[in-house]
Amino acid sequence: MLDLGHRALEQGGRGELDAAQSTVGRMRAELRSHWQGEEEGVFALMRGEELYRVHIDPLIAEHRELDEVLRTLDMADHRHRIVLRDQVEELHVHISKEEDGIFPVTLVEFSGPEWDAAIDAWERAHPGRQLIED
Repeated sequence: MLDLGHRALEQGGRGELDAAQSTVGRMRAELRSHWQGEEEGVFALMRGEELYRVHIDPLIAEHRELDEVLRTLDMADHRHRIVLRDQVEELHVHISKEEDGIFPVTLVEFSGPEWDAAIDAWERAHPGRQLIED
């Protein structure tokens, strides 16, 4: 996702505005399926515990906020390219919160059935793809 954001910024900086807009659209589409798998899988399983909910709910809110920014972004507008740059930086922080905070907890909290449910949610969000190959 970060690579797509950087690519869109580079394309915009070179004046390749149609390509930049297309890259932003691809980034949004990929993020939406990623978020769906995450929110219906790992996050849904963890939200049952208040201890985790207070950390997960803000992450979900960040998903919604970034989705709205990407939906309305116009890469022909220099100000919007600045917004995208800031959002890519914030996405890096967001990813760190998940990868360094939430996801390691799953290693001790989840057992087989929880992992099956999380993987099923990911696969529903990514039709035609398998997270783990048979």
